[in-house]
Amino acid sequence: MTRLADAGEEALQRIAELPGGQRALTAVNDLRTRVDDLTKKVRGIDALEARVAKLEKELAALKKATMPARRSTTRKPPA
Repeated sequence: MTRLADAGEEALQRIAELPGGQRALTAVNDLRTRVDDLTKKVRGIDALEARVAKLEKELAALKKATMPARRSTTRKPPA
Protein backbone atom coordinates (compact mmCIF):
# COMPACT_ATOMS: atom_id res chain seq x y z
CA MET A 1 0.00 0.00 0.00
CA THR A 2 2.83 2.35 0.85
CA ARG A 3 4.52 1.78 -2.52
CA LEU A 4 1.25 2.47 -4.31
CA ALA A 5 0.67 5.67 -2.34
CA ASP A 6 4.25 6.81 -3.06
CA ALA A 7 3.80 6.14 -6.77
CA GLY A 8 0.56 8.15 -6.78
CA GLU A 9 2.19 11.09 -5.03
CA GLU A 10 5.09 10.98 -7.46
CA ALA A 11 2.71 10.98 -10.43
CA LEU A 12 0.87 14.00 -9.03
CA GLN A 13 4.14 15.86 -8.58
CA ARG A 14 5.10 15.16 -12.19
CA ILE A 15 1.72 16.39 -13.42
CA ALA A 16 2.07 19.58 -11.36
CA GLU A 17 5.46 20.26 -12.96
CA LEU A 18 4.03 20.11 -16.50
CA PRO A 19 2.90 23.35 -18.16
CA GLY A 20 -0.70 23.83 -17.12
CA GLY A 21 -0.46 20.87 -14.79
CA GLN A 22 -1.24 22.90 -11.68
CA ARG A 23 -4.44 24.19 -13.30
CA ALA A 24 -5.39 20.63 -14.23
CA LEU A 25 -4.89 19.43 -10.66
CA THR A 26 -6.94 22.35 -9.34
CA ALA A 27 -9.73 21.53 -11.80
CA VAL A 28 -9.71 17.88 -10.75
CA ASN A 29 -9.90 18.83 -7.06
CA ASP A 30 -12.76 21.24 -7.75
CA LEU A 31 -14.55 18.53 -9.70
CA ARG A 32 -14.15 16.12 -6.80
CA THR A 33 -15.65 18.67 -4.41
CA ARG A 34 -18.60 19.31 -6.73
CA VAL A 35 -19.26 15.59 -7.17
CA ASP A 36 -19.25 15.16 -3.38
CA ASP A 37 -21.78 17.98 -3.00
CA LEU A 38 -23.96 16.53 -5.75
CA THR A 39 -23.83 13.10 -4.13
CA LYS A 40 -25.08 14.53 -0.84
CA LYS A 41 -27.97 16.26 -2.60
CA VAL A 42 -28.95 13.15 -4.55
CA ARG A 43 -29.04 11.09 -1.36
CA GLY A 44 -31.67 13.47 -0.03
CA ILE A 45 -33.93 12.89 -3.04
CA ASP A 46 -34.91 9.40 -1.85
CA ALA A 47 -36.20 10.77 1.44
CA LEU A 48 -38.13 13.50 -0.36
CA GLU A 49 -39.71 11.00 -2.74
CA ALA A 50 -40.88 8.89 0.21
CA ARG A 51 -42.40 11.96 1.88
CA VAL A 52 -44.19 12.98 -1.32
CA ALA A 53 -45.61 9.48 -1.78
CA LYS A 54 -46.90 9.50 1.80
CA LEU A 55 -48.49 12.92 1.34
CA GLU A 56 -50.13 11.83 -1.93
CA LYS A 57 -51.71 8.84 -0.17
CA GLU A 58 -52.96 11.04 2.67
CA LEU A 59 -54.40 13.55 0.20
CA ALA A 60 -56.18 10.81 -1.75
CA ALA A 61 -57.68 9.49 1.49
CA LEU A 62 -58.85 12.98 2.48
CA LYS A 63 -60.43 13.53 -0.93
CA LYS A 64 -62.35 10.28 -0.66
CA ALA A 65 -63.57 11.13 2.84
CA THR A 66 -64.74 14.67 2.02
CA MET A 67 -66.36 14.09 -1.36
CA PRO A 68 -70.16 13.91 -0.92
CA ALA A 69 -72.13 11.33 -2.81
CA ARG A 70 -73.45 12.79 -6.06
CA ARG A 71 -77.17 12.93 -6.52
CA SER A 72 -78.66 12.36 -9.87
CA THR A 73 -81.39 14.92 -10.13
CA THR A 74 -83.01 16.21 -13.21
CA ARG A 75 -83.43 19.90 -13.57
CA LYS A 76 -86.79 21.35 -14.21
CA PRO A 77 -86.95 23.34 -17.39
CA PRO A 78 -87.42 27.05 -16.80
CA ALA A 79 -91.01 28.13 -17.01
